[in-house]
Order: sequence, then structure tokens, then C-alpha cells
Amino acid sequence: MITCLGDCIRPEAGQAVVKILRQLGHQIDFPRDQTCCGQPMFNSGYAELAREQARHTIRVFEGDEPVVVPSGSCAAMVKVEYPHLLEGDAKWHERALDLARRTFEFSDFLVNQLQVTDVGAKYAGKVAYHYACHLRMLKQTNEVETLVKNVQGATYVPIARQDQCCGFGGSFAVRYPLVSGNMVDDKMRCILAADADCLVSTDAGCLMNIGGRLHREGKRIEVLHIAQLLEKR
Repeated sequence: MITCLGDCIRPEAGQAVVKILRQLGHQIDFPRDQTCCGQPMFNSGYAELAREQARHTIRVFEGDEPVVVPSGSCAAMVKVEYPHLLEGDAKWHERALDLARRTFEFSDFLVNQLQVTDVGAKYAGKVAYHYACHLRMLKQTNEVETLVKNVQGATYVPIARQDQCCGFGGSFAVRYPLVSGNMVDDKMRCILAADADCLVSTDAGCLMNIGGRLHREGKRIEVLHIAQLLEKR
């Protein structure tokens, strides 16, 4: 599942996911009818529109294969919110639960499902990590740190307030631009204080927000999805 932001803003992250999973011996199916998971509608209070999107996504990804998502945000929508949205519909609720059981954020799939922590990646530099908010909903903790620490040549550097929101939050950044701007400024200062060469995260929205702020401030820090770091050789 590529996700909207992944498709439009950072398609190279999805390509990296495919490349890494193929290197690990997996076959990849990309359903071309997939579209938005419905989270923007859900977060804005349009529950019925979100249900329509949920039903469409469930149909598109029907089957018994695991669904890998390069986004904690969209993975959380499918795994946590779909079953709640469709709870009153016996037919769709069971299908929502089935898809939820088969859906995994990328780093979760590697570390917890495949038991893979080293994919042969190489990177010469200091790597910081922004913990995206929705990973809490997925009960993920140190998967990304584990992967970074197994990248040959990379030095993992912690940042202050690592799990503090970057201020993007989907439509939050549009509705509350001043609050959002202050939040991403604080995140940028934490990254700069760590003297990192590279910042990684799991979500295109966070990377777009933080990367955009760093760029506007003229800071030369590479901003990558964790899959992009893991494909480096």
C-alpha cells in the first residue's frame, strides 16, 4: 500500500520498500485500484465518507497476503480505525478485522514479522530518527532504531524529544499553521543539536514537514524514509 503522500510526495520510499522486500525473496503485488485510506475524512469528522474509503480499500486488498505500508499513519488507520468505523456492520466488520490483522508498517514487518534487522545497508554518517506519532497506536517502540544500528558505517544519534510531534498532523498543519510552525521549529532545533548528517522517519508527512523546514533554513541534512536508508549500498 503506497499511501497518498507516498505516491505524490515520496514515491522513492515505496520503490525502496519493494526493492528491499524483493531482495529478501518476496514477491510483490501492487493493486492499482488502491487510493486514499480515508484518514483525512475520518480526522475531519466525515465518518461516512471514511467508511466508503475503508470498504473500497478492504475490497482492493482482499486475500490472505500481508499488506506492507511505508507509513505508520495509514497503517494505524487500517489496523485500528477501520474495525471501529465498521463495527456496526457485521459483514464489513469481519473483513476489516481480517485486513487489520494482515497490515503492517514497513519497519514492523521487517523486525517483528520477518525477524530481519540487517538488510546489508551501508551509510557513512550520523543518523537521527523522528518517531512518528501514529506508531504509538501500533504499539511500536524501537524497530527503526534497531534497523539504523545495523546499517554498516552509520552512527545512531538520539535527539531530544524524539517522540514529540513534528507539527504536521495532516490537516492540523493547515488549520493551525502558527502552532504547527512552532512545533516543527522545535523539532528542527533538536535535530540540529544532535549534529546529524541524516534524519529518518517512517512517514512521508513528517519527512515533508521537517525536510521543508530544514530546507527553508538552509540546513544541509539528508531527510530519508527508513526504507531509503536501508536500500543504500
